[in-house]
Amino acid sequence: MTSQKRSYVVRRSSIHNRGLYARGTIEEGDYVVEYRGEKITKAESERRALSQDARGKKNRSGQVYIFELNKKYDLDGNKPGNVARFANHSCEPNCEAVNYRGRIWFVATKNIESGEELTFDYGYALENALDHPCRCGKASCIGYIVNEADRPKLKKLLRKKKMSLVKS
Repeated sequence: MTSQKRSYVVRRSSIHNRGLYARGTIEEGDYVVEYRGEKITKAESERRALSQDARGKKNRSGQVYIFELNKKYDLDGNKPGNVARFANHSCEPNCEAVNYRGRIWFVATKNIESGEELTFDYGYALENALDHPCRCGKASCIGYIVNEADRPKLKKLLRKKKMSLVKS
């Protein structure tokens, strides 16, 4: 595991509020930043996620910062000092979240140039996609945050919805 010390900086993002940006060149496979937080039970995770999601819908911003660690525990990253929480979603990400020995790391999936925003796929389920508009601006973006496997299903759903609106 290779890691670059402070290979990122937080600043304004066109995707959403603030984002993480490469401070220098980052090579594919580099461990960029650890996602830190509080280890919580699945029951507490569900309670917090519902509360954070409701708050996010009220002020129109994404507010859930929880990662799955294992079958019993999750990691709530909504804590001061967790700069990794500023990594935004992209439909064409340059990082992925990796669970390495019970710790979540963002790992570069390709070479990243200095100044490029560090992004990953939030992996939202299809049933939650329409609640989360995507503003990544990539050519492959379908307008909503949904995991890559469900994107074809969402495209089909959106086409059907559009067709029913045209017919009405």
